Amino acid sequence: MAVVALVFSILAVAAMLVCLAVVPLGLPGVWGMVLIAAVGAGFGRITLTTLLALAFIAGLAELAEFLAVKKVGGRFGGSGKAFWGAVVGGIVGAVVGTPIPLVGSVVGVFVGTFLGAGGVTVLEGRPLVEAGTVGWGALLGRALAVALKGAAGVIILAVTTLALFF
Repeated sequence: MAVVALVFSILAVAAMLVCLAVVPLGLPGVWGMVLIAAVGAGFGRITLTTLLALAFIAGLAELAEFLAVKKVGGRFGGSGKAFWGAVVGGIVGAVVGTPIPLVGSVVGVFVGTFLGAGGVTVLEGRPLVEAGTVGWGALLGRALAVALKGAAGVIILAVTTLALFF
């Protein structure tokens, strides 16, 4: 392996680990990983077929994230508006939690998801107890979404690492 390719491979894996770390924040870390793999394809270390497979996995992860929050939240009585409240609440929570080192944004995403879904449910005129249930469902959906997307990220990382080094 040429020195340039080796250095790139090491830096690529390190950058992919950073991308994997931002997945719980709801950021598109898996797409960052695919982009890094695409650069690896430029070094001839990753085939087009592998790159397309990684993009497919990332697309499935995005779909799974969307469906997990929507379906689990819906099973707990959440409406379509509550779903969007959960999405917006998660984004706001991530931003608000940013000043707290290491865990602030992650905690913020989950708290924001709960409050966003629950808050919209209250605005819909439903009782506070129901709003809490809807918020809890959205939070569980977010947790499932993070787990699914994280698993996809680990698969992308493993496949890319193997392609870069072997």
